[in-house]
Amino acid sequence: MIISMNGSLCEEKEAVVSAYDHGFLYGMGLFETFRTYQGKAFLLKEHLERLALGCKELAIQLKIGLAYWEQQIEQLLAVNHLQDGYFRLSVSAGTDLLGLPTNEYLTPTVILYVKALPVMDDQLYVKGKPLQQLRLRRNSPEGEWRLKSFHYMNNIMAKRELMEYPWAAGAEGLFLNQAGVVAEGIVSNVFFIKEGKCYTPEVDTGILPGITRQKVIDLAEQLNIRLEQGLYSWEELAAADEIFLTNSIQELVPVTTLFDLEGNQQQISEGIIGPVTHKLLAEYRLF
Repeated sequence: MIISMNGSLCEEKEAVVSAYDHGFLYGMGLFETFRTYQGKAFLLKEHLERLALGCKELAIQLKIGLAYWEQQIEQLLAVNHLQDGYFRLSVSAGTDLLGLPTNEYLTPTVILYVKALPVMDDQLYVKGKPLQQLRLRRNSPEGEWRLKSFHYMNNIMAKRELMEYPWAAGAEGLFLNQAGVVAEGIVSNVFFIKEGKCYTPEVDTGILPGITRQKVIDLAEQLNIRLEQGLYSWEELAAADEIFLTNSIQELVPVTTLFDLEGNQQQISEGIIGPVTHKLLAEYRLF
């Protein structure tokens, strides 16, 4: 696969990062994942804005505009013979002295990866997927708010825990935070519907403020669907009429089965996508 490193296209095996890059040494780096539709990256402006805010927080200087990335995406699709793709844009702090710096990072390492989009079964958006409660708690953000950073140990450990539950094949894992309230999935934000009203955990729970999450919040307002951001228990989630997950690659995925830590199973929305989730998904796909 051909990828882009610091603006130059290269074979993926040729893309190497210095042993003194502070992304490698200290996890000082950020990334965004997004996909294209008909060759155009969806919500790219919003992803780049979040990336810019994160770079400012980490004192990484990155001044590259929307048009530049649109060109890079177009080139990578063409050279890899892809109509559409799954993209990851990674910004590592770059090389510096061994030790904890206080100065700005002036020469970050910037890599744009691409791969073919995963094949999605249409039935996923009808019959949904399970959601498994996790024992591991969501860790607290390193700063005032959670960045989409290279610090992914919590997520990887959660993914490994998910493999401990034989009944939860194909499930997403659900974090509670340290206070015991619903936070987010391993790779998703979570929403639920009760009596026609939409609920989602507030950012103060320590979740990533997802780009697709915000898009759904905006769509709910446009569709006159009441929406609340707050603190919710597992029991409130389990009492929902509908549940769905969001991320940039899978869009909106209904949850039709809940599993607790003991493997107790609960069906949601009669095992199929609910009407509010269906309405939001249909509107999201109009892009």
